[in-house]
Amino acid sequence: MLWSYVTYQMRESDDGQPRIGHEHIRYSTSVKLCFLVSEYFRWGKHGGYGTSTRLLATELALRGFDVTVLTPRRGEQPADEIVDGVHVIAYPAQNLRQLAHYCRVVAADIYHSHEPSLAAVAARRAMPAARHVITCRDTRLLRDWLIEMGAWIRDGNYRTLMSFPYENNPWVTHVVREADGVYCPNYFSRELAQRKFGLPEKPGFLPSPIRLPLVAIKKAAVPTVCYVGRWDSRKRPELFLDLAFEFPDVKFVAVGKGRTVKYGHELRQRYGALPNVELTGFIDQFTSPRFFELLSSAWVLVNTSLREGLPRSFMEAAACGCAILSRVDPDDFASRFGFRADHDNFADGLRWLLANDRWRVLGQAAREYVAGTYELDAAVAAHLEVYAAMLGGEAVLA
Repeated sequence: MLWSYVTYQMRESDDGQPRIGHEHIRYSTSVKLCFLVSEYFRWGKHGGYGTSTRLLATELALRGFDVTVLTPRRGEQPADEIVDGVHVIAYPAQNLRQLAHYCRVVAADIYHSHEPSLAAVAARRAMPAARHVITCRDTRLLRDWLIEMGAWIRDGNYRTLMSFPYENNPWVTHVVREADGVYCPNYFSRELAQRKFGLPEKPGFLPSPIRLPLVAIKKAAVPTVCYVGRWDSRKRPELFLDLAFEFPDVKFVAVGKGRTVKYGHELRQRYGALPNVELTGFIDQFTSPRFFELLSSAWVLVNTSLREGLPRSFMEAAACGCAILSRVDPDDFASRFGFRADHDNFADGLRWLLANDRWRVLGQAAREYVAGTYELDAAVAAHLEVYAAMLGGEAVLA
């Protein structure tokens, strides 16, 4: 069966930045797709990997594709369920034999691993005749891993240490080199991925989809800044909340929850009574409009993390016209669309952004960039182009 639609196509201009054109494309929806991902924004795990994969999988399912997601099972998660039209199969964490079994049962045409790991190795060995695509979402070199593991140890999250050998070993390097396509969802990490996996050239750019807000963008009457992310020692939300003491006329909204109950409780005890602080807890953006309502009213998004890839929260906030105040600067996001606090000088950055309404101009520039680079239809179309090329022309240009 062929399904036809008008979509946006990603194109690179001479300066290397993506531009959008229009094409009318037909795709065969008989193609079976299988995503392998460490989380799926459900059952207690709500990071950027899961958000990006869930949005992409859901959109493809809405367009008529047969989409299955394989993800480690957490808590009371069912082993088999349908989520927004997507078949989600949960397997025991790091049980590669079970994962390989499910790969054979699914019998997909394309297996897309959202971050290289032993899961991609299992899929390749189970289904060698299929096509295998890998997106390197957050390429971490040794220094990055040391920062990550230090935070896990401080937080008492020792089980997570197992993710290092799960993602860093010769089998993973080999499967990345042998993949039918390797991509990054940002520009700065393409060189990192090439170096880490010894690739002959940089991976391609494959944008993660960002849904532009459906709610009206109406900025708050009072200066409002947001933090979106986990509350843990690597993310350092206390640096964001400390700003509330220095800026009593600014409203500070922290969206997220602690990796541990203890960490979240300590933050609420210290900052919860401040009149200009709102600790919302976790908000499910797939079921509640509250998430994008907050970002649409905010002036600035603050990121205090010690390290990041390109945080999805940057792009979601930018889509809502927020300027970016951050220590990390992937793809020069903070430098171009806000203030880079590379010495943890967040107070200086916030003061500068609020002066003369600088945040407004920078936030608008950020919104235009995200709309032109990561907009939902364009990003989905870019993925479909990759899948079509893998199958030798399943896409037919009309």
